[in-house]
Amino acid sequence: MSDILEMTAVQLGGKIKSREVGVMEAARAVLGQIRAAEPVVHAYVTVDEAGALRQAEEVQKRIDAGELTGPLAGVPVAIKDNMCTEGMLTTCSSKILYNFVPTYTAEAVRNLEKAGAVILGKTNMDEFAMGSTTETSAFGVTRNPWNPEHVPGGSSGGSCAAVAANECFYALGSDTGGSIRQPSSFCGVTGIKPTYGTVSRYGLIAYGSSLDQIGPIAKDVTDCAAVLEAIASYDRKDSTSFPRDDCDFTSALKDDVKGLRIGIPRDYLGEGLDGEVKAAVLAAAKVLEERGAVVEEFDLSLVEYAIPAYYVIASAEASSNLSRFDGVKYGLRAKDYEGLHNMYKRSRSEGFGPEVKRRIMLGSFVLSSGYYDAYYLKALRTKALIKKAFDRAFEKYDVILGPASPSTAPKLGESLSDPLKMYLGDIYTISVNLAGLPGMTVPCGKDSKGLPIGLQLIGDCFKEKNIIRAGYAFERSRTYESPEIARNAQAYGVPGDIAGSTAESTGKEAR
Repeated sequence: MSDILEMTAVQLGGKIKSREVGVMEAARAVLGQIRAAEPVVHAYVTVDEAGALRQAEEVQKRIDAGELTGPLAGVPVAIKDNMCTEGMLTTCSSKILYNFVPTYTAEAVRNLEKAGAVILGKTNMDEFAMGSTTETSAFGVTRNPWNPEHVPGGSSGGSCAAVAANECFYALGSDTGGSIRQPSSFCGVTGIKPTYGTVSRYGLIAYGSSLDQIGPIAKDVTDCAAVLEAIASYDRKDSTSFPRDDCDFTSALKDDVKGLRIGIPRDYLGEGLDGEVKAAVLAAAKVLEERGAVVEEFDLSLVEYAIPAYYVIASAEASSNLSRFDGVKYGLRAKDYEGLHNMYKRSRSEGFGPEVKRRIMLGSFVLSSGYYDAYYLKALRTKALIKKAFDRAFEKYDVILGPASPSTAPKLGESLSDPLKMYLGDIYTISVNLAGLPGMTVPCGKDSKGLPIGLQLIGDCFKEKNIIRAGYAFERSRTYESPEIARNAQAYGVPGDIAGSTAESTGKEAR
C-alpha cells in the first residue's frame, strides 16, 4: 500500500494501464491514508468514500474494455471545495453554503471524469478563497504536513496539504492571487496557474472573476503537465474561455533548457525576502544556468503597486459576486428575522466570516459613488500598466524566475492577527493574475526549520510550455521528498471513520 501512495499520478496511471495495480486497490490505499492523516492534517471538508469506491469499480470496467487509455485513468483526485460537483456538498468552506449540493459539475471536473479520474472528495480552503493560510475556513484549519504547527498556505491549502500528505495523487486548486502557487511552495509540491482563459471557470464559485483560474497541484511537473492537458478546453458556457490549439503540455517535458532566456527581477530580491528563501531561489537559477539557460537580473518595476491594485479589484469583484448569497434560494438562512431585508442582513452576518466581510466592505466602498474613480478605475489603470511591464520583460526573456513567497510557512495564528501582513505575503504572486499570465511553483529546497521553499516560474500568455520546460529541467536535479506524516501517517492518527469529512456532520458543526 505504501508503495502505491509514493507514486506520482502518471506513474500510478501507468501501473493501472499495465494491470500491475487495480483502480480499486489504489482507491482503498489512499482512503486508508486519509483515515490515518486527517485527524492531524484536516485537508478535506468532504470525503465521499462510498462514491469513490463506486467510481473506481466503474472506471476499472471501462479501462478493461479499452474505453479509457489516458495517463490519468483510474487515478484518485481531490477537488477544491469551490468547484461544483453534482450530488456532492460544495461549501467554499463557508457557513453560508454549509448545505449546498449542486445539480451540475464544473467543466474542469467533468474533463477529469472523462479522463477516468476517481474523485475522493472536496478539500478545505480559506472561506470563498479569501486568505493565504487556510485558517479562515468555517470548518477548521488545515495543517502543514511538514510541521502541523504551521499553515499550509492558501487558499488552496487543503489541496496542497492533501497532495503532500499522500491523501490524493493530485488535486485541483484555484488561483486568484497566488492561491495555487503559494501553498504549493509552503507544502513542497508543484502547482500551475495557467494563462487566464485556458481552463473553463464554469462551475467555479467566483471570488474575483477577472483573476480566478483553475489549475493542477501534484508531486511533480510531469503530473501537472498531464493534468493541465486533461482539464484545458474551450467552453462556450464560460465567456472568458479561450480556444487554444496548443494544449499538448506534456510535449514540453524535455530535459533541455539550452538557450532559454531567464530573467530574475531585482525587485523580487530586495527588502522583505527571507535570506534562506533568496539563497534557495538563486541556487535554483544557478542550476538552470549550468544546464545551458541564459540567466540575468533586470528591473521589472511597478511591483510595489501590485498589492493595492489587486485588493481593490479583487474585493470589488467579490462584493459583486457574493451578493447572490442572501439566504433566499440556497445555503444558510437565519432562523430569527423580521421581514425580507432583515433576513438578508442576518443570514449574511451569520453566514460570512470576518475576512469575507472585510473584503465585501472594502469592495462595496471602492465601487461606491464618489470613490469609484479614485480607487477602482485607478486600480484598473495600474493593472494595465503592470501587464505592459511584463510585456516588455517578455520581449527579452522566455521565463521570469523568482520566489513564490517571501518566507516559508508561518505558524498557525501568526497571519490572522495581522491581515495586512498576510496581504503583503502575496507580493510575488499577485502580478501574475493581474496580467493573466501562467505561473508555476516547483520545490527548490528547505529552510533551517525543515520547511519547504518554492521556486516560481512565470511565462508569457499562452506560453505554459516554457515554464514547464524550465521546471522539468530543474526538477531533474532533485528528487521529490514527502513529509514524514505522508510516509508514516499511522503514527499521527488512529484509523477509523474519516475525520472532518462527512459532509453532513461538518456542516452541522459550522451552522
